[in-house]
Amino acid sequence: MKVIALHQEEKDIIRLAVDNNRHAQHRIYTTYSPKMLSVCRQYIKDLQQAEDIMITAFMKVFTKLKDFEYKGSFEGWIRRVMVNECISYLRVNKKMNFLEDEYYTEGTFNDVEWQLSVEEIQCLIDNLPEGYKMVFNLYIIEGYKHHEIAQMLGINEGTSKSQLSHARKMLQEQINKLKSYSNGTE
Repeated sequence: MKVIALHQEEKDIIRLAVDNNRHAQHRIYTTYSPKMLSVCRQYIKDLQQAEDIMITAFMKVFTKLKDFEYKGSFEGWIRRVMVNECISYLRVNKKMNFLEDEYYTEGTFNDVEWQLSVEEIQCLIDNLPEGYKMVFNLYIIEGYKHHEIAQMLGINEGTSKSQLSHARKMLQEQINKLKSYSNGTE
C-alpha cells in the first residue's frame, strides 16, 4: 500500500513540475541531484564541469518533463538525460577519441582482493583515455549493450567492444601496479 502511495506522490510532483511549479521542480532537483552529479562525474573528470553539465541537464529535464511517459523509473529517465548531456559535451569539445580497430578479445577483469575506495576507483577510471572511459562507463556502469553504445556514440559495434577491452586491460594494469606498490615489490 505504501509503495503505491509513494509512486502516486512522485506522479503528482512530476505533474506539478510540468506546470512550472517551482517548489515541485526544486523537490525533484534536491531528490535526484546528488545521484546525478555522481553520474556526470563518471564521465567528466572535473567536478565543477560535471556540476555545470548536471545543471544544464536538469534544465533539459524540466523542459522535456511533459514528454516523460511514466514507463520505467523516473530516476532512470533523468539518468539517461544526464548521460546524453555528458556525451554531447564531450562530443562538442572533441574530447572523445576512438581507435577504429576491430580487434576485440573478451578480457577478464579480475576481482581485486584488497579494497579500493570509491575515490581511488574513480581516479583509475579518470586516467583512461576519454573513448575508453566513455565505453567503459556506458557498458559497465550504465548497462548498455555494444550495439546501443555504438549507436549513441556514432561508432561501430566492433570499436565499442575494442574500447571496452582496452579499458579493462588498462585498468587491470593500473590495479596490478597499485598492488605491486602496496606489497613493496615495485
